[in-house]
Amino acid sequence: MHGVFITGTSTNVGKTFTGVNLARQLTRLGITVIPRKPIESGCEEENGQLIPEDALALHRAANYSGSLADVCPFRFQAPISPVRAAHLGNRIFTTEQMVNICLKGSEEGFLLVEGAGGFYSPLAENGLNADLAIALQLPVLLVVNDTLGALNQVLLNVEAIQRRGLKLAGVILNRLDNDPAGKMDNAADLRGHIDCPIYPQAYCEATTVDLPDALIHSLIPDSLSTDSLSTANSLTAATTTVKAATIKAAS
Repeated sequence: MHGVFITGTSTNVGKTFTGVNLARQLTRLGITVIPRKPIESGCEEENGQLIPEDALALHRAANYSGSLADVCPFRFQAPISPVRAAHLGNRIFTTEQMVNICLKGSEEGFLLVEGAGGFYSPLAENGLNADLAIALQLPVLLVVNDTLGALNQVLLNVEAIQRRGLKLAGVILNRLDNDPAGKMDNAADLRGHIDCPIYPQAYCEATTVDLPDALIHSLIPDSLSTDSLSTANSLTAATTTVKAATIKAAS
């Protein structure tokens, strides 16, 4: 199974921002992305239905042919931890249910799973985000707010991920504000302590950015990468042919 598990050092650090742009870039390469965020709280109600904004963004970025319910079946309105929100709604979910949701249809492409909260945040009645990642055996992409204190947060999470026997795909240092960083350089400092790719992401008001090519290609298996490049080249050739035909017809 090919894919990635996106987690963070906390909530609101840019997991969905990262997942959306990753899904968009993989889709652009011709890769079928299977987005999953099995549970989401803080959902707004529209026409009597709870809309999971994060899951909806992933669904759109991946151009996913499945339903939004496939991406995120468990939704809650209260902006609190998913497990607490479930308790308030007199509902109980298990890690096994989360695993089944993620695996359904995953053989059809690249499985992109976004957790809820941080790596050790409770996700189900009997498990944490970490337990879902272990069950899926996907490489983990860790997202952190690139600010003062990030070093401690990253090192703690990296140790937790590695102790669980999971592959760390990389660390995204996501700048959430445009304040001057001064002499702070978390990327340089982290490289002296951890042996994994570190990707600084500058502050950006836009929701669409291109993540580093090195990250994209590190997540794509060789066979999938070859197929993707062939598809991308075919699309480019087709586009060029159409443009040439249009120019000729217009002249």
